[in-house]
Amino acid sequence: MQPDNEQLIDDFLAHADDLGDDIVADVKEMLGLVPFIFTILRDRPDVFALSTIADYRTSRPDSLDSKTAELIAVAAAASAGADSCLKVHIGAALKEGASRDEVLDTLLIAAMIGKTRILASSLRQFREVCGGK
Repeated sequence: MQPDNEQLIDDFLAHADDLGDDIVADVKEMLGLVPFIFTILRDRPDVFALSTIADYRTSRPDSLDSKTAELIAVAAAASAGADSCLKVHIGAALKEGASRDEVLDTLLIAAMIGKTRILASSLRQFREVCGGK
C-alpha cells in the first residue's frame, strides 16, 4: 500500500474504538438489538469499524428505502439458512413498516427461488443419468 494511503487509514483507525461505539448504537437503533457477532468483533476495533461500516452502507443503499432493504435482507437470510439473522431482519422489516403479509410473501418468494434452484440442478442431473428431453 502506498505510504499516503497507509497514513490515511492509520488516521481513520485511530478513531476506531469511538466509531465502534457509535456503530453499535446505530445498529441497535436500526435492528432493535446488537447482533451477537458484534460482541466478539468489538475485540478488534479496527476490523470491526471497517467491516461494519461497509455492511451498514451496503444494508442501507441510497437507491432503496429501509423497508425494502430489510425485506431483501429477510429473503437473503432465509435463503442462506441464517436463522438468527432471519429473526433479526424480520423484526427490523416490521419496525421499518413492513406488514406481516409482506414479510410472509418475501419468505414465500425466497422459498420458491430455493426450490427452483434445487429442481434446476437436480433435474439436469436426472436428465443426464436417465435420459430424456
